Amino acid sequence: MKIATISLACSLLCAIPLAPASAETQPYPVRPVTIVTGFPPGGISDVLARALAARLSVQMGQSVIVENRPGAGTTIASAYVAKAAPDGYTLLFQDMTTHAINAEAYKRLPFDALNDFSLISLVASTPLMMVSSLGSRAGDVKSLVELAKKKQSQVSYASSGNGTIMHLAGESFKQAMGIDSLHVPYKGGAPSVQAVVAGEVTYSFLSMPPAVAQAKAGKIHALAVTTAKRVAAMPDVPTFKEQGIPLEIVLYSGLIGPKGMPLAVVSRLNEEVRKALESPEMKQTLVNAGADALASTPAEFDRLLKSQAAAMAQAVKLASVTLD
Repeated sequence: MKIATISLACSLLCAIPLAPASAETQPYPVRPVTIVTGFPPGGISDVLARALAARLSVQMGQSVIVENRPGAGTTIASAYVAKAAPDGYTLLFQDMTTHAINAEAYKRLPFDALNDFSLISLVASTPLMMVSSLGSRAGDVKSLVELAKKKQSQVSYASSGNGTIMHLAGESFKQAMGIDSLHVPYKGGAPSVQAVVAGEVTYSFLSMPPAVAQAKAGKIHALAVTTAKRVAAMPDVPTFKEQGIPLEIVLYSGLIGPKGMPLAVVSRLNEEVRKALESPEMKQTLVNAGADALASTPAEFDRLLKSQAAAMAQAVKLASVTLD
C-alpha cells in the first residue's frame, strides 16, 4: 500500500511541468543591452562605445545599442545609469577621467562617482590633442603662448562643456604657461571642433578622432598631444613633454554599470570586453582613434579610478573649477 502511494505521488510530481527558469537563472543576456554614453556622437567615447557595442552584439548574440545622453559634464548619463536596475541591461561607457573630475568639481551630485557603480573593465587610454584655428596663425605652442601674452582679451579656447576633461586641460595649460584666455564651453565635442575650424575660438583640446580628421584635412593646426609619447595616428605631432611643458593628461575609458550587478554578469561582460579588444575590427578602431587597448579586472579598474579621482581632485583645485 505504501509502495503504491509513493508510486502515485511520484507519477503526479513527474506529471507537473517544470516552471520556466527565472530571469536570474537565465543565461545573460536574454534581451537587448543598452550602453549609455555621456557625450554626443563623434567624440572618442562615442566612437569607442559604438565599436565595442558592435563587437559585443556579435559575440553575445544579442543586440547591444548605444544611447547618447550628453550634458552637465556627463553627469546626466551617469545619474541615469546609477538609478537603473542592476541587471546588466543598462551600462555606461564612461570617460573615467571626467567621471573622476565630477567627484571633485560638482558641489552636488545625484550619485557617488566612486561607490554607486559596478566596475566591469577599462577599455582604452587616449590623449587629447591641442589644436588651433588657422586664422590665429599660431602654428605651434610657442607662438600660441606669445599670442596670448600679447592679446589676452582676444584669445579664447573651446571645450566640450563645463567640467569636462577638455575644460580642465585648458585651465591646466593656462596655469602651466602663465597666460589668460577666455573659456567658451560648448554642448559637446562636435560643436567645439567646429568652433576651432570656423575660427570662433583660438584653440582647443580635442579628443583624437575629430582632431585627427580635421588636422589631416588641413582645417586646423595640430600643436601637441597630452600623453608622454607620440601617437601613431599623428606621429609628427610632438608631446607637451618634448616641448618642455609639464602637462600630461590621459583619458581612460571604461565600461561600468549600476551598483549591485550580479558577479556572474560582471564576469561575463569583463570576459567579452577582453575578447572584443582582441578583434581585428576593434584594434583598427583604436588605431584610428589614437587610442591604446586597456582591458582590466574590476579590481584593477577600481584602483585606477581612485588614483584618478585623487589626481583630478588636485587638478580641479589648482584650476579653480567649481560647478553647480
